[in-house]
Amino acid sequence: MERTRPDGTVFPVSLDEKKLQESLDPISFDVLRNGATERPFTGEYVDTETVGIYRCKACRAELFRSDTKFHSGCGWPSFYAPTKDDAVLLLEDRSLGVRVRTEVRCASCGSHLGHVFEGEGYEVPTDQRWCINSVSMFLEPK
Repeated sequence: MERTRPDGTVFPVSLDEKKLQESLDPISFDVLRNGATERPFTGEYVDTETVGIYRCKACRAELFRSDTKFHSGCGWPSFYAPTKDDAVLLLEDRSLGVRVRTEVRCASCGSHLGHVFEGEGYEVPTDQRWCINSVSMFLEPK
């Protein structure tokens, strides 16, 4: 099944949903394809400081680099920027009702990664916190 962007165009990478589900653990699949969220402070990358590249667990696209990762204390891995502007797709998320958030998806395959927040006062170059589920990505050490 092809996944489409909000503008109706197809994502560049098309994945076989059945094969993807068979290759991932249930929580990874639920986060990537259904927009679920892993519990805070449970992900393997929350506190890791390994140098490398974080890639989408569904399609292997490069998303973040370790040099933009920082400790926010929120319970999920936090970054201050993706590797490049077109690595991710940002969507308005009104799933919590009144509070509007910005959802982060992989620009290559459309998988849900997490959310980005601005203006929280972290001492990072962008004043952004890209709050990403560990189970949505894997770390390729350098």
